[in-house]
Amino acid sequence: LAHGVERVDDLKVVSGIIYVIKHGLQWKDAPKEYGPHKTLYNRFIRWSRMGVFNRIFEALAGKAGTPDRLMIDATHLKAHRTAASLLKKGLFSRCIGRTKGGLNSKLHAVTDGFGRPLLLLLTEGQVSDFKGARALIERLPKAKELLADRGYDADWFRNGLKEKGISPCIPPKRNRRQPIEYDAVLYKQRHRIENMFGRIKDWRRIATRYDRCAHTFFSAILIAATCCFYLD
Repeated sequence: LAHGVERVDDLKVVSGIIYVIKHGLQWKDAPKEYGPHKTLYNRFIRWSRMGVFNRIFEALAGKAGTPDRLMIDATHLKAHRTAASLLKKGLFSRCIGRTKGGLNSKLHAVTDGFGRPLLLLLTEGQVSDFKGARALIERLPKAKELLADRGYDADWFRNGLKEKGISPCIPPKRNRRQPIEYDAVLYKQRHRIENMFGRIKDWRRIATRYDRCAHTFFSAILIAATCCFYLD
């Protein structure tokens, strides 16, 4: 008991957090059966800061086994004005940047051959795919091959993959002087990572970012990815 009030069950709170994120609600509009909306919000913030959702995602993704195939890609997530307000104030990056499409964040992802996310990284919207790849390449699990679009066609990336024993399946850029062959049939499987982004964006608080803090928005992404691909 806290101040004479019985503590709301954690499982009920988690269900409420999932409901809010999936349906794009404000916390105050959460259904009453999940408990007080302030309880949902406060525990979401506290667990987010503690890295609880990161550990849950990593544990479940790790149980999926060692993948034979990897895929890498990135997508933009539009930032609502509430997330972008007071953007220049504060000591920590919010992972919101300006692109031609306005203010947004960018989600970089590595999946297995089935399109299940294994590694996720949130950056400012203007960050290039190459910078995302540099941040993720050292964390790549062992695999036979990696599929990526021609935006990832760089010698350093190809060589880095080969050093890890991973064969790149990446179409060459059109301006490459010496075109590199790739398996066009295998490359068609890359649609699975695009489908993964689509499923995560079906969660309304992911498709449009309302959270000011980067760690809370990233926690929402982790929750969506966990529910979509590891709890179905």
